[in-house]
Amino acid sequence: MHLRLISWFFIILNFMEYIGSQNASRGRRQRRMHPNVSQGCQGGCATCSDYNGCLSCKPRLFFVLERIGMKQIGVCLSSCPSGYYGTRYPDINKCTKCKADCDTCFNKNFCTKCKSGFYLHLGKCLDNCPEGLEANNHTMECVSIVHCEASEWSPWSPCMKKGKTCGFKRGTETRVREITQHPSAKGNLCPPTSETRKCTVQRKKCQKGERVCGSLLGIEVTLAEGLTSVSQKTQPAQGRRRHL
Repeated sequence: MHLRLISWFFIILNFMEYIGSQNASRGRRQRRMHPNVSQGCQGGCATCSDYNGCLSCKPRLFFVLERIGMKQIGVCLSSCPSGYYGTRYPDINKCTKCKADCDTCFNKNFCTKCKSGFYLHLGKCLDNCPEGLEANNHTMECVSIVHCEASEWSPWSPCMKKGKTCGFKRGTETRVREITQHPSAKGNLCPPTSETRKCTVQRKKCQKGERVCGSLLGIEVTLAEGLTSVSQKTQPAQGRRRHL
């Protein structure tokens, strides 16, 4: 009887060891499939690993792999970082890396900002801008070439000589115009903004104190950007003029 009880004891002990070894083997298989899976994840992770970080994200968050040395760690973010674009899938939202020359992008085929040294044109990053466009080094974009534009010529000024409109027969008259659109780097240069030509008038004697800038004639002479522009406030009565 005593020997029978001892035999049952060893049978039960061997059975318990067998059950324990099976559970241990099952645990090892689970760890190989999901290494270090943690239940208490933080930072927006739905599932995570102590070694690999996030394995999946909570709804509406984007999953992205960040490289730390030789290792990649999964993280969950509300929006994709610079150099990535987000894509939503039924099972997971992912951040995908932009092309090598893109700093930011809308998708894999459309850049919104280029890395240093490249110029943006129609969603692509180029070393040089296409023909008909020029590089804007401030915005780093290919833009249209802007040519210079000027206003219409002003009327010719009265015939003058040494600042007077009397006491001579041959003098000069001037007209001016303004630059309304300055050119870009590759645009056409601006034309002259002042023209002078010779003129003749009927000689007349100057009255005492009569000068081109005087109140009797009502004409003023101004200097702008190194050029003389003449504007007539009130048209004075003059004799007939003959132009050369």
